[in-house]
Amino acid sequence: MKIRATVDDALAAIRESSEADYGVLLQRGTLEIGFYTPQEVDPQQPHEQDEVYVVQAGHGSFVVGGETIAFTAGDALFVPAGVSHRFVDFSDDFATWVIFYGPRGGEMPGG
Repeated sequence: MKIRATVDDALAAIRESSEADYGVLLQRGTLEIGFYTPQEVDPQQPHEQDEVYVVQAGHGSFVVGGETIAFTAGDALFVPAGVSHRFVDFSDDFATWVIFYGPRGGEMPGG
């Protein structure tokens, strides 16, 4: 089991992935840790699990559930399962860790 993941590991996972901008570094139970580096447009759709983004580099705006939030490197962003979201107007160096967890449909509020 991987205990430590570096940005170099993350970029290697993307190169080895069938997806051009996302690579998985760890899967255990319901947990998945990945790295995401969209180029120009973020085409993602809502996910079945809750997720957390931890922005590694760059800045831009994050649209989640109809709200637009500015972000920068070091920020953490939460998205409940099933909620529409995407990164917009992001810098060329944008990269983020992605953490999926919990059951399909997300964790229960307060639980």
